[in-house]
Amino acid sequence: MAKIGISGRIARTFIRSKLTPLMVLASLLLGLFAVAVTPREEEPQIVVPMIDVMVAYPGASAREVEERVTRPMEKFLWEIKGVEYIYSIVKPGMNLTIVRFFVGEDMEDSIVKLYNKLMANFDKIPPGVTQPLVRPKSIDDVPILTLTLWDAENRYTGYELRRIGVELAEELKKDQDVSEFSLIGGQKRQVVINLDQARLKAYQTSSLQIMQALQQANFMLPSGTFPAGNREFIVETGGFLADLEDVASVIFGVYNSKPVYLRDVAELTDGPEEPAHYVFMGLGPAAAEKDLAPAAGQFEAVTIAVSKKKGANASTVAHEALQKVEALKGKLIPADLQVTVTRDYGETAKEKSDELLKHMLIATVSVIILIAFTLGWREAVVVGVAVPVTLALTLLINYLYGYTLNRVTLFALIFSIGILVDDAIVVVENIHRHFKLHRVNPLTAVLAVDEVGSPTILATFAVIAALLPMAFVSGLMGPYMRPIPVGASAAMLFSLLVAFIVSPWLSYLVLRNVRHDGTKSEADSRLFRSYKNIIGPLLDSLVKRIVMLLLVGLLLGMALLLLPLKKVTVKMLPFDNKSELQVIIDMPEGSTLEETAALTREMGEFLKTVPEVTDYQAYIGTAAPYNFNGLVRHYFLRRGGNVADIRVNLAGKDHRSQQ
Repeated sequence: MAKIGISGRIARTFIRSKLTPLMVLASLLLGLFAVAVTPREEEPQIVVPMIDVMVAYPGASAREVEERVTRPMEKFLWEIKGVEYIYSIVKPGMNLTIVRFFVGEDMEDSIVKLYNKLMANFDKIPPGVTQPLVRPKSIDDVPILTLTLWDAENRYTGYELRRIGVELAEELKKDQDVSEFSLIGGQKRQVVINLDQARLKAYQTSSLQIMQALQQANFMLPSGTFPAGNREFIVETGGFLADLEDVASVIFGVYNSKPVYLRDVAELTDGPEEPAHYVFMGLGPAAAEKDLAPAAGQFEAVTIAVSKKKGANASTVAHEALQKVEALKGKLIPADLQVTVTRDYGETAKEKSDELLKHMLIATVSVIILIAFTLGWREAVVVGVAVPVTLALTLLINYLYGYTLNRVTLFALIFSIGILVDDAIVVVENIHRHFKLHRVNPLTAVLAVDEVGSPTILATFAVIAALLPMAFVSGLMGPYMRPIPVGASAAMLFSLLVAFIVSPWLSYLVLRNVRHDGTKSEADSRLFRSYKNIIGPLLDSLVKRIVMLLLVGLLLGMALLLLPLKKVTVKMLPFDNKSELQVIIDMPEGSTLEETAALTREMGEFLKTVPEVTDYQAYIGTAAPYNFNGLVRHYFLRRGGNVADIRVNLAGKDHRSQQ
């Protein structure tokens, strides 16, 4: 007997081993574990360190800020290794510099390098300029869940909605996987002091003196300790103003040997601040999809935006937050107050990952059915075990490598199904052929595996060599597309091992009933005769070969012409039919908040006529909850009377025909 190669030795080791079925079971269980614990997200995690550096220069013009702060700071920030772009926004009295590092740079290292560079040049800060404020930004800052509080009967004002929203947001923040929250809309509580000028003159005082008295009254300082009664007491001086009575009782002077209180010279009101922005909620014709009854008008609202911690499962965080909201209804949240989910990236991530997992299952079953029709049901059983084991191990590698379950990683698995079954099919078919020609025993199976082992190994590594270069793509698309070559290459390696370990073991068990027929030649099969009838004339005739080559070339040329003729759209990823969009409104500089609000409400009335719209939120004078695009563009800094955003939610893609 000739020397057995590496593939034959592997098959001989495991073909009758008791460990082989345990390895199959363990692989499947590890795959299920990986699916259960791997975080689910819409997009893969992309590490793009982006750090905001904010500097205030009170009283300076925009040109002065640029000359004395922005330009010098940009020069030494460019000295930091790994910086790709620097953008600056200059306004009177302030500067914002956005430092963006190369894709893949470590966030913590980038922050340290930036902070060290700023501190090393601290002596160059001109007088009057504040110390730089460093604030990193990442994809995890994008809110995954937004809840909008509103009332169709207008029983709650924006001031009251905000107070409820603050309490609700504090409860949501208690979840260990919630990183931060933001509250948009409504008015904060404020004590308004309207001074009476006649009384100020009568008491011989001024508004500046009252401001100083308020500042001195609204502070608390530790003043030491003293022992008494075998206990130590902490002494604190002063106190913070807690309510309207505290503010009214502030003493700012003495007149005719009597203290003068703030209430003696001013009218005080405790209530909402003056509106600096508005948030409105509107319903569209498809509101019934969210169990909302269509209602006329636009209603004052408050939005809570929740972000998750890095590495947390978006689906789990969103689900637990919504469960907590349901539990708080009728307690912290009034029963007659509407809480509408206006963004749920956890649900969309789960929906997409479940859909891709379903497609992966369909692809696997389709391959098994195809093999059952062509090779036989016993061979299909062998392949039907090999493919899930390979996919399970690949999912485990994705989890250990830190990848999340998203449309790119799952696309890599679906893409690799078509090529990873090749190894199992080749091995199973050759074992079946040897069992038929010789006899059914372990040695025959080992020799069959060894016969096709070398070309199978070569073919596997050829596919890996074709895929791996994609892993070295640079720029923003690098980490985005890297799960495809990594996942597919891992799947190919595992498929090779499974073909040499699991397939011979299972083939020996399943194909024992193969009838030995050493007299029947392979040339007698119908498939061989059909193939011979097609390829024979091409091998025998030069003219026919040339005609065939010309025909193939013509078809190839016609396929390539589809690109310049725009008959085929070339994209890196398939079109994503999202159910939300954002309208950015920039009114002319100097426009008032009321003018912007009037235009925005008019656009909202038009949205009510679009059949696919479920609801929309208008953010006037402030920024809407941002997405990844808004994070990069810093839309969260949009403020002022001339700006507005409209977030439009559409019916699910299964409930609308238009994209």
